[in-house]
Amino acid sequence: MLRSYYEHVRLHKSTLLTRFYGTHCIKQVGCPKVRFVIMGNFCCSEYKIHRRFDLKGSSHGRTIDKTERKIDETTTLKDLDLDYAFRLQRFWYEELMKQIQMDCVFLETQGIMDYSLLLGVHFRNDLSVSKIGLSQPMALPKSTGKRKSFEGGGNFCEQCFMETGCKERDLITESRRPFVQLGMNMPAQAERSSKRMLDKFLLNERHLFIAAPSGGPCDVYLFFGIIDILQDYDITKKLEHAYKSFQVNPGRISAVDPKLYSRRFQDFIRRVFVKQQH
Repeated sequence: MLRSYYEHVRLHKSTLLTRFYGTHCIKQVGCPKVRFVIMGNFCCSEYKIHRRFDLKGSSHGRTIDKTERKIDETTTLKDLDLDYAFRLQRFWYEELMKQIQMDCVFLETQGIMDYSLLLGVHFRNDLSVSKIGLSQPMALPKSTGKRKSFEGGGNFCEQCFMETGCKERDLITESRRPFVQLGMNMPAQAERSSKRMLDKFLLNERHLFIAAPSGGPCDVYLFFGIIDILQDYDITKKLEHAYKSFQVNPGRISAVDPKLYSRRFQDFIRRVFVKQQH
């Protein structure tokens, strides 16, 4: 798929697919060859990543075996651990949905499945951080006004440092804010969800569960991209699908054919990200 991948990335500058920059081989005397790949890091930012999620759109086994007290900023959570819905400004929401569709169509045509959306979340204020049990951010001075949060994509503005409850987690000055693009430093509002309030939707006569939004919103920056894009639906995955289908509902497992996987993944993304009304 290398040539097709290259053409896709070249044509779609905002693709969310993992960026492969090179493959290398090291050979030392008396040691076997070591081959490795250089890839882009979706969560590389001056902002601290408070929560990170690996999201597939399936539910079987998609939770971590840790208590709330043992979850920290280095823990990678899964689908059933997600207790937020993220509201995006209209422009970014529409761009995200278009790009997700194009990327999923590409992966489907290449016979790829079992990929994930790696999602990093930076909570921008004290209240949000304290609610998820993290250490309080350092206090910063108040600013005197508003700033543009990104170039292009509408007239979206955000208030910065206007209240003591909106202190930045990292010491980043106004003059060196990171550039915002699709999947990187994206401003959004996170709405806390209750895990007890399960809202189901029907897909291909299968049910998938995700928490329904509840509670007040908090300001966040989002970082995300599609990872693990090299797994095709080979005989191993087909056997895994057959075996697990005897144990649970086939619609809940990760190992499904690329077409169904793509549809389910996109439907799940549309539940996680929602469009702001104003």
